[in-house]
Amino acid sequence: MIGKVRDLVGDVERIAVLRANALGDFIFALPALDALRASYPDAELVLLGAPWHERLLRDRSGPVDRVLVVPPAHGIREAGPDEPAPSAESMSRFLDAARRERFDIALQMHGGGANSNPLVAGLGARVTAGLRADDAPPLDRWLRYVYYQPEIVRYLEVAGLVGASPTSLVPRLAATDADLAEARAVLGEPDRPRVALHPGASDPRRRWPAERFAEVADQLVADGYEVLVTGTPDERELAERVVAAAQLPVRSLAGQLTLGGLIGCYAGCQVVVSNDTGPVHVAAALDIPTVGIFWVGNLINCAVPLRARHRPIGSWTLHCPVCGADCSRELYPARGGGAACPHRVSFVTDVPVVEVLEAVADLTRPPS
Repeated sequence: MIGKVRDLVGDVERIAVLRANALGDFIFALPALDALRASYPDAELVLLGAPWHERLLRDRSGPVDRVLVVPPAHGIREAGPDEPAPSAESMSRFLDAARRERFDIALQMHGGGANSNPLVAGLGARVTAGLRADDAPPLDRWLRYVYYQPEIVRYLEVAGLVGASPTSLVPRLAATDADLAEARAVLGEPDRPRVALHPGASDPRRRWPAERFAEVADQLVADGYEVLVTGTPDERELAERVVAAAQLPVRSLAGQLTLGGLIGCYAGCQVVVSNDTGPVHVAAALDIPTVGIFWVGNLINCAVPLRARHRPIGSWTLHCPVCGADCSRELYPARGGGAACPHRVSFVTDVPVVEVLEAVADLTRPPS
C-alpha cells in the first residue's frame, strides 16, 4: 500500500491531471496515471501538458486518453520557440475552455503547488487534489510536499487521494511502429549490439564529464559494441566532444531524432548509459537496462528502484567544487543551511569510469 488511499469519487466521467513539465517528470507520473486508469476505467483521463506531450501520446497506447495543452505560464511551463510569451489573457482563455470540459476530478502532480494549485482550482472540478508546499494554497484533498521522496511514490500518493490504488511501481512505455521505423531510417540496421550514451542534462551539476563518456565508449567499442551518442539539438556540441575525445569510432545522433525516434533507438539497445535526465528514465520505462549517474540527493528522488536491469551509480559530492558550500544542507536551516549555492558545475565527477564499465558488463553478461 502506498500511503492511505482515500475513497473513490462517485460518478466520474472526466479526470484532469496537471503534469506539464519535462520528459523524466512525465515518466515518473506514469504509474500514477496507470492507477487512475485502473480505478476509473470508464472515465476520460486528460493530461494537462505541453505540446510535446501531445505529439508523444498521439496514437500511442497508455493510460492517457487525450492531452490538453496548457499555455506557457510562470511555474507551469516555459514557452517553446514557436509560442507566444506567457500572458494572463492566454491562461484566462484556457481556464474558460477547460471549465466547459466539466472535469469531475482535477489532480495536481506538478510540484509544490504555489503556481499549479491556483490553476487546478480554476478548472472548476468537483474534487481537486494534489500536493501542497508551505507557500501554496490548499486543494480539496492534499498532501504535504516534502522534497526528498521517490518521485514515482509521490504521485502514486496523489492518485491515492482520490481512491486510486497502485497497480505498479514501474513506469512502462512502449515503442510504436513509427518510433522503430524512424530509428531504422536514421541508424540503419545494426551489424553488432548497440549501446547508447547520453552525456547531456539540463542542469550542468548532473553532467558527468564528456571525456569520461569517451573512455566508456572506447572500451565498449573494443568489446564489440556499436556506440551511439544521443542528445537534443542543443546538445550537439556536447555529443561531438564525446566523439572527438574517443579514440575509436563513435557515432553522434544528437539532434537527428525526434522523441519518438529516440524511443525507437533505445528500444534496440543492449544498455543505455546516461546522466540523470529524461532519456535514462525513458530507457528504463522501455525495460532497457540502464546505467545512470546520479548526485546522491537525486538518487533518492529519481533513480529507478529496481536492480535486476538497472544500475544507478551515486556521487557523494556534498560540497560545491567552486565555493565549498555544503549543498546537502540547503533545505535544512536548523543544520546551518541557507541560500542555495549559485554555482553550476558538475557534482558527479567523483564517479569513476571503472564503476560504469563494471555495471555495463554486469547488465550485459549472459545469465548463468
